[in-house]
Amino acid sequence: MHPLNNTLAGLAKFCAILAGVLLTVITLMTCVSLIGRNTTGWTIAGDFELTGVAAGAAIALFLPWCQVKRGNIIVDFFTTNASSQTQDKLDRFGALVVGIMMALMAWRSVLGGLNAFNTNSGTMMLGFPEWIAYAAMVPPMALTAIIALMQAILGVTHTPEDHAHEVGAGVTDTGACS
Repeated sequence: MHPLNNTLAGLAKFCAILAGVLLTVITLMTCVSLIGRNTTGWTIAGDFELTGVAAGAAIALFLPWCQVKRGNIIVDFFTTNASSQTQDKLDRFGALVVGIMMALMAWRSVLGGLNAFNTNSGTMMLGFPEWIAYAAMVPPMALTAIIALMQAILGVTHTPEDHAHEVGAGVTDTGACS
């Protein structure tokens, strides 16, 4: 494996771990809020706002690992009988499209975050600054773009584990980023 790929995979794994920690924290916060609401009438104000912000950040943080592991669903119904060269070209093209899309999303998130910062936009109940959510999403989106573009240039690595996750005829689910 190319050394740059190892670095990117390490960063992607770190993002996924961060996402898992973030989801664990918001799950615990939700439990505390629900138990308090149902037993003592006490609740964490704005818990649903914090959950929404954290879930958005967590989703973005899972994207790089999903791209590294080829965790996106691949519909190969029409290409099953194609040569490995054709499949490789299509995989590279797909990675290129994902890379471009994620770069665009990172760019637009930067602009959205700057706008939220300049207008002091915040959530309704807590006034939590919305730019923080944007700022949390930009690095993993940019990392996903870089990983996908590297896969487009160097080729998408197929591992035996990829083929072990085939589901049904013509549809490959590469393991939901696991």
